Amino acid sequence: MSIDGGYRTYAGEDVVTGEGVSVEVPVASVLSRVASRLIDLLITFVLAFVCVFVAGMLVGNLSEAVSRAAMIALLVGLTVIVPVVFETATGGRSPGKYAMGLVTVRDDGGPITLRHSVIRHLVGFVEFYLLQGAPAIVAAVVHPRAKRLGDMAAGTYVMALRHQLQLTAPPDAPPALEHWVRGADIGPMPASLTISVRQFLTRTGGLTPQSREHLGRDLGAQVLRHVSPQPPPGIHPEWILRAVLAERRRRDLERLQAEGARARRILPPDPLA
Repeated sequence: MSIDGGYRTYAGEDVVTGEGVSVEVPVASVLSRVASRLIDLLITFVLAFVCVFVAGMLVGNLSEAVSRAAMIALLVGLTVIVPVVFETATGGRSPGKYAMGLVTVRDDGGPITLRHSVIRHLVGFVEFYLLQGAPAIVAAVVHPRAKRLGDMAAGTYVMALRHQLQLTAPPDAPPALEHWVRGADIGPMPASLTISVRQFLTRTGGLTPQSREHLGRDLGAQVLRHVSPQPPPGIHPEWILRAVLAERRRRDLERLQAEGARARRILPPDPLA
């Protein structure tokens, strides 16, 4: 029986802290992306109607060839050029994304550039205006990061800025095991094992006594393969799991604080800070 399948990761691998917290990238949902696109399309159609109306009043007696060229220029401008300029200037946002709290970023989480935006909207013209958005919706539903074809080509995805990460309180080390765990050598553990232990400790109340006992002993045996020396005999497996996760968290915090202090002491002040 396994309980390590409750986390979905979008970045290839989970980022797991010492106490077994798996951090996910807040990817925008397909519904929020569809709503954002509908808002952008509505604005585009309104602008197109206004531009055609004004152009018809000003230059209504032009030749058919000139009128056709003007319509093509207007189409390209409203569907590609204006969105690219707006998205690049705002760092990956459109009016629809502003309304839905979304932003387009690179695959590594950084801000997009002009190149990314041009690729996204050139492919998006085919996806939305020539194929009525069907390929974009299918690709977003299938892809684990909800990417449409334009995102796949450009190496981008859409992030939800209003996402709130819910973290449960980290476990505390039982006082009876603090002396042992402080002096123990805790080696690296697989991310899947750390997440399983974390999930087990937060869900013990919803397990049957038999499952809780079985999982506790199984996870305890796996964790103790990475710990030396072994704990005192007769200790409940859940106490051991809590002690190990709490100690890993404490050591992670100490390491990060030490690295930050060393960086502040050695490196000069950041001129862009």
